[in-house]
Amino acid sequence: MRDFAYQRAHDVSGAVALLGADPEARYLGGGTNLVDLMKTGVERPARLVDVRELPLDGVESTAEGGLRIGATVTNSDLAAHPEVRRRYPALAQAVLAGASGQLRNMATVGGNLLQRTRCGYFTDLSKPCNKRAPGTGCSAIEGEHHNHAILGATEHCVATNPSDMAVALAAFDAVVTYESADGTGELPLAEFYLPVGDTPHLETALPAGALITGVILPPAPVAAHSRYRKVRERASYAFAIGSIAGALDVHDGVVREVRLAFGAVASRPWRAREAERVLTGGPADAEAFAAAADAELAAARALPHNAYKVTLLRNLVVALLTELTEEAAR
Repeated sequence: MRDFAYQRAHDVSGAVALLGADPEARYLGGGTNLVDLMKTGVERPARLVDVRELPLDGVESTAEGGLRIGATVTNSDLAAHPEVRRRYPALAQAVLAGASGQLRNMATVGGNLLQRTRCGYFTDLSKPCNKRAPGTGCSAIEGEHHNHAILGATEHCVATNPSDMAVALAAFDAVVTYESADGTGELPLAEFYLPVGDTPHLETALPAGALITGVILPPAPVAAHSRYRKVRERASYAFAIGSIAGALDVHDGVVREVRLAFGAVASRPWRAREAERVLTGGPADAEAFAAAADAELAAARALPHNAYKVTLLRNLVVALLTELTEEAAR
């Protein structure tokens, strides 16, 4: 590990100034991803700016009826918060599906949004990886890719985003707030993560040196009827091979509103807008759910060893929406 300096920030503007003064610095929250990457040599910051004690650890209701979540709220506190559990249960479930209890006690909301891919080629310095070293190639395409992207990937990168939390946030149109040298700003989560294109090393639209200060969840009554489901290769402490966050409002057997987002299938949380379009105003039954999934997954471009994800996501859509429909009928 490269030697590095350490400095604790005492306020948001001070943290941004510290990073602005040192282009090789990184913000340190819980460190559950960054420190691992430092150990492997993928990340080599000259300075860590500790933001854990900044006053960004609250969850509060907004005047519009949504929630404002601070960037340093831990994953454990987020999942346990009564208003999150009541208004956005899929978010609480998604957070609890990620990592172990010990890691959730340390990991923060801001850090979760910025965690890097778990692609083995990204973390192996001996292998080419366009995300880590632009222009070197993507080893996964001809190598091990059973858990890689089927949507939105390019010949430059087929890695997936590992966040469970971000999938639920995508379903509920979350907005990321930040502070930069130019002042405060906001980015809808739909614009926060950049498409892969030919620059997979550019992952977010955050300005250089910007500090995430929180996440705003707009009011969404349908979110109270939501679920998160995750499929993984072992029962606990494993990243998804496919996941879904969904919310459904059904009246007299007709879908009035639906929210769907997929995880572990793209470089960013995948909002299933085509599936939502197909479902809205139509019947709430297994046949319609399967047709909507097929419409969304028509854009999938699977590799030889990850084509199973198309069937997996189709089944997840049908199972989750059927469960929500049956619950609404009780």
